[in-house]
Amino acid sequence: MFDPQTRRQFLNTSGMGLGATVLGNLAAQAEISSGNTHRYHLPKAPAKRVIFLFMGGAPSQLDLFDYKPDLHKRFKEELPESIHKGQRVTAMTKGKAKLVAPSMFKFNQHGKSGMRLSEVLPHLGSVADDLALINSTSTTAINHDPGKTLFCTGTEIPGKASMGAWLSYGLGRLNENLPDFIVLNSAFWTGGTGNVQGLYSRLWGSGFLPSKHQGVPFQPTGDPVLFLSNPKSVTRESRHKMLDLVTKLNEEHIAKVGDPEIQTTIAQQEMAFRMQASVPELTDLTGENEALNEKLYGPEIKKSGSFARNCLLARRMAERGVRFIQLFHRGWDHHVGLPKKVRGQAYDVDQACAGLIKDLKQRGMLDETLIVFAGEFGRTTYGQGKLERDQYGRDHHPKCFSTWMAGGGVKGGITYGETDDYSYNVIKDEVPIRDFNATILHQLGIDHDRLTFPFMGLDQKLTGVNPAKVVKGILS
Repeated sequence: MFDPQTRRQFLNTSGMGLGATVLGNLAAQAEISSGNTHRYHLPKAPAKRVIFLFMGGAPSQLDLFDYKPDLHKRFKEELPESIHKGQRVTAMTKGKAKLVAPSMFKFNQHGKSGMRLSEVLPHLGSVADDLALINSTSTTAINHDPGKTLFCTGTEIPGKASMGAWLSYGLGRLNENLPDFIVLNSAFWTGGTGNVQGLYSRLWGSGFLPSKHQGVPFQPTGDPVLFLSNPKSVTRESRHKMLDLVTKLNEEHIAKVGDPEIQTTIAQQEMAFRMQASVPELTDLTGENEALNEKLYGPEIKKSGSFARNCLLARRMAERGVRFIQLFHRGWDHHVGLPKKVRGQAYDVDQACAGLIKDLKQRGMLDETLIVFAGEFGRTTYGQGKLERDQYGRDHHPKCFSTWMAGGGVKGGITYGETDDYSYNVIKDEVPIRDFNATILHQLGIDHDRLTFPFMGLDQKLTGVNPAKVVKGILS
């Protein structure tokens, strides 16, 4: 009987020199895939894990973080050519007048540092001395999908490995009963009626890395992980026997074809079996102090799928050794009616973010947990839609926006970087996305230039081909 062979099998069984060369490369990749990645580590990494709070839709830095009091004097003035310098804009405002729209919100000083934050973020102000606020972040993307893809994978081109997958691949496992990388998506958002951008699995995908490193999305209702529960009439014992049989067949198959993805399948099936016990325990909040958590995270914590509830779950995941936890909260795309909508969004995240920091701090976990807050880009200083002192919208703006980090070896109570008087261009200490991501890797003990994976003839990196540097100015 004719037995079709894969290319790998043909090379493996042939005596050709080319076959030996190719197999040598495959063997090197298999060694990397096995988790032998110690050569990427830096000594004495301050952080063990990351909680990434991603604000889908792009929050307005002018209305939340970047204090520009003199803009009130320039209300409805044309943005000077010397400021926008012919920079590209979206089709939504191309060719239209660029009239300055100052923020209607007051900015208050907080903590010993006197950090300026918008009045809609009073709870975050209570932890200002734990924050490293970066007002000089920049990106190359001007639209949502490429912007999110760039931040999460290091490139605007879809299909590359996500940050969480890179960390799983580069650092190995912290626990045996839960995934290295878990994704939590808010089920609702208060200020986001209208322009709510979609989320795609490639934002937490493994790309060219072994698929065991991809993120596992948790659902807000029903089974936290799809298809995790056994069907009716299938007991845990019968499931165990079935798994043993399938594992034996897979091991026989891998011995014949040598495909490392089969080993990934075996590992993931075993993980799924363990998760049938670990996930229900993780998501069961009956042992939590409900009153204390509501005081920390806010009243929305009672709602399944809320950002506040997801922040509490993130803390529980961190306690159980999950390496990378990514929360997505959409609804920040405010082209019109921004003041009302940004208040709603701030209500969703302000107390929850502060509560997460306080909760980790009181448990002695903040120093080894890096919390990151970012959207895909910023918003324009010129208005979009109806323009009044208390009614305006803002278009997409890639040249500067605000992000922050806390814990994980980051300096607290600092404001890093500076923009011009219009919050339109960075004039001091610019932080491109590649530098931002290099800094995250550094805090977990990874040299971003040495964490590579061979794919399509290139040594792929999270930080891409352009030079990247760690932002030392925000580190302790």
